[in-house]
Amino acid sequence: MGSEGGAVVIGASVAGLTAATVLAQRFAHVTVIERDSLDGSALPRRGVPQGHHPHVLLAAGQRALEELFPGICDEMIAEGAVPFDPGLDLIFHRFGGAWPRARIGMELISFSRPLLDALLYKRISQLSNVVVRPGTAVSGLAGDANRITGVVLGDGTTVDAGLVVDASGRGGRSGRWLADLGCAVPSTVEVNIGVGYASRFLKREPGGEGEALGYFTLPTAPAKRTGILLPVEGDRWLVSMGGWHGDFPRDEAQMLAFAAELPLPQIHTALREAEPLTEVMSMTFPSSKRRYFEKLTAVPAGYVAAGDAVCSFNPIYGQGMTCATLEALALGRLLDRYGGASPDLTRAYYREVGTILTTPWRFAVGGDFVFPETTGPRPRGISLLNGYSKRVQLAARADPEVRKVFTAIQHLLIPPSALFKPSFVLRVLRASKGAQTQQGAQTQQGPQPQQGPQPQQGMQTRQ
Repeated sequence: MGSEGGAVVIGASVAGLTAATVLAQRFAHVTVIERDSLDGSALPRRGVPQGHHPHVLLAAGQRALEELFPGICDEMIAEGAVPFDPGLDLIFHRFGGAWPRARIGMELISFSRPLLDALLYKRISQLSNVVVRPGTAVSGLAGDANRITGVVLGDGTTVDAGLVVDASGRGGRSGRWLADLGCAVPSTVEVNIGVGYASRFLKREPGGEGEALGYFTLPTAPAKRTGILLPVEGDRWLVSMGGWHGDFPRDEAQMLAFAAELPLPQIHTALREAEPLTEVMSMTFPSSKRRYFEKLTAVPAGYVAAGDAVCSFNPIYGQGMTCATLEALALGRLLDRYGGASPDLTRAYYREVGTILTTPWRFAVGGDFVFPETTGPRPRGISLLNGYSKRVQLAARADPEVRKVFTAIQHLLIPPSALFKPSFVLRVLRASKGAQTQQGAQTQQGPQPQQGPQPQQGMQTRQ
């Protein structure tokens, strides 16, 4: 156990609960403070509005979550979550065609966000030295510019802590809290993307051996529309569609019309024919935002930020939960190395977080800047990188080795430097040279025939 007594986590999000399990192994007691009421049910809650929409753990995030909560993946599957190979079981369409279906030896799990939240909350609640305080608001930090010593609650009381982990999310007030104590506030970069999406749960009939389990399409600029259909627990489909810069549906009629124009007809078929189980839920995400804590030269001991409180990505890319889980693992390693919540720990943690975020931020922001309407600090050389990324993805449709490397980078298993090895670049140029792309309206504005092996048109799934 840690020698500094207790720790406090602000927020019972994935970032907060993964941090809590790390702290519980190193501090005498941990208090998780959450504004929402929590009952442990697998239902969307007010503080997690994304609970109505699709989520995914990248392979690196799934591995990290299993390390933090041994057996959690089997628990999810036992509750009905659906394991799948993203190369074989997911039809992915981009740049004018579907990627050929091929087993890539990577097993992911499709689930709803409320199921994951409920299982993590159950695990945390079983720890004898963790107390969860739902329905409780944090109004500020206690301490001074040199050391944070706890949190101040909405009722004016203080909870002392040797370490505070701020997982209060994108809308948290960490900047104001730090400034109130005379602490330096991190610089912030914001990329305006105008993303929105609408989602709905549908009834899914089990069976249908040999069918694809999911369908996902991304647009080719200037088209902006995306759609996804995934199987989740409870024999349900979770269907969602959206787009950039205001091009997304808001209600049932708009969803149907929108789906009819996507290049994967299975999404429209499911939405039209399957029994709806919930109302249409919509959400907007105006911008990706990153706070550069790692650039601060002076940081207080006893406080670190995690998850969306540091960086919130375009949710279409599905990177947030993975990064939060990797950050929790990093925090545990560094606590062991530094032996406590010193300024050196804080600086080392933020350096590690910066490293974790580099690749997913580059993927997300790079992808968003293919649209001329995107505004914000434009990364240097992004047009050249986006052009090469397109060549890589076209090559990945034809060359299994390119696909293997690209997928591993997407899932944060290997560094992106692998894309720029001379032998790999040559392979990409050769494989993509003859690839045919269909631009404009042909890529996204109307249904298109798929390339590669075709799934059956029905909406049943393999179990």
